[in-house]
Amino acid sequence: MKKFNQFIVAVCSLGVFFSCSDQLDLQPLDRLTTDTFYKTRTDFDGAIFASYSSIQDFWGTSTETLSERGEFWKISTVISDDVAADAVNSDQISRDIDGLQIRAADVPYAAAYTQIYEGIYRANLVLDRLGVENELTEEDKTVLGAEAKFLRAWFHFQAMKLYGTPPLALKIIPGINDQALPNATRDELFAAILSDFSDAEAGLPEVWDSGNTGRATSWAASSYIGKVNVWKEDWSTAITTLGNVVDNGPYMLMPEYEDNFNFDTENNAESIFEIQFGGPFSDDNLWVFDDTHSEDFKASQGIARSYYWDAGGNGVPGGKNGWFAPTSDLLNVYETGDERLPFVLYQDGDTYYSYDAGGQIVLPYNPTWSSTSLTSSKYQGAHNTVPGNRSPNGQSEFNNERWFRFAELKLLYAEALIRGGGDLGIAEQQINDVRNRAGLDDLAVGADLLTAMRQEKRVELAMEPHRWFDITRWGIGSEVFPSNWNDRFNVFPFPLTEIERSGGLLKQNPGY
Repeated sequence: MKKFNQFIVAVCSLGVFFSCSDQLDLQPLDRLTTDTFYKTRTDFDGAIFASYSSIQDFWGTSTETLSERGEFWKISTVISDDVAADAVNSDQISRDIDGLQIRAADVPYAAAYTQIYEGIYRANLVLDRLGVENELTEEDKTVLGAEAKFLRAWFHFQAMKLYGTPPLALKIIPGINDQALPNATRDELFAAILSDFSDAEAGLPEVWDSGNTGRATSWAASSYIGKVNVWKEDWSTAITTLGNVVDNGPYMLMPEYEDNFNFDTENNAESIFEIQFGGPFSDDNLWVFDDTHSEDFKASQGIARSYYWDAGGNGVPGGKNGWFAPTSDLLNVYETGDERLPFVLYQDGDTYYSYDAGGQIVLPYNPTWSSTSLTSSKYQGAHNTVPGNRSPNGQSEFNNERWFRFAELKLLYAEALIRGGGDLGIAEQQINDVRNRAGLDDLAVGADLLTAMRQEKRVELAMEPHRWFDITRWGIGSEVFPSNWNDRFNVFPFPLTEIERSGGLLKQNPGY
């Protein structure tokens, strides 16, 4: 069942939101202003959903604006040692990023920056309008303000992971010539992010009703406070916060690893924060999966995941592009008997599933379909190649993107305990819980827990958007990429266009 993302929210160039939901009595666009729109709870819900929709745009495919083609996958997964840009099928920018050719003028860095600050702007608009005359109750204002702060913190956290010292945007700046912002320091970023998440934790509900499943909760905010403190290396706070979520929170490891990626088990008990995709509303045009497109009334209805990740070479049926492929290096780090492997990648001897206009495709996997001899099976398989999860032409799908799972939180808790001088027995238990779910035995007596945690995090979260940021955060780039590494890669360049627009106020990261 799809939830609040069924509100398809569009945004005009002036930053005025309107909802295409039938629950909102729309006015003609020439009469819609910020003064007339932000009145009812439905208005504000539509506006807050617009901020969520900026996250959907991370993987957008559009022929307009920046001409995005799944850009966030390129800078979060293809760049890592787990994924390769297919040598035959992928575009040149994917191959360059795979080879650690990182340039400030390239589309992926501008696309992520634009989508992040669009999402921040939309959250700030909600916060700004909460203080203006409206029909909201005090409870409405508390919850919506907390939700907007959650999203503002979430976007700033992503910006910090990507760019290191991005600007802090904490209010609406009305003057078009006054909108350039300087770099923020890491201390300023951590303080603002943690403050917003703390306010979100205090104001959000622990759970939403079934019509709003997928919206941020107070427990999600608590989880992010713990995660941000791991990045900050405030180990004592991270241990306390993450330990409370593990011991008292509503989350659990799902019995089957596969459940985390199946269309029919979305928003399950392991999901802390999940990006919602609507459907089935698609008109088959995956080229408008970006709500800055001129056809934004149709945008963000789904994700073109299989279009990029399904096999696309050597005559494989299904009409997919096969741009991104798992590496043999990833395959080789799995232990014998790891039950996660079939739900991470296809290899010779596996049953391959895809989908096109004719329906589900089921074939023996052929290694010649990929230049690495491997294809991703995450978010695919028998449960996901079904009509409810696909547009009629088979190109678009509606399965949510699982961003933050309880398995990751348990491994972050283990890391905080190990690096912060905490109880190593509890740390080892977190790692073993994740291993046992995968059919693996407990760690050997005397195992190096830091090495074990890093190994477990890699295989558990393979091809989810975390590996690259662990490499940079742990400072192991020279170990993973010995011949190609340069320490400037620990952060990405600010987009050249943003440096130019700022008139030099925004300073480029060293080395770019």
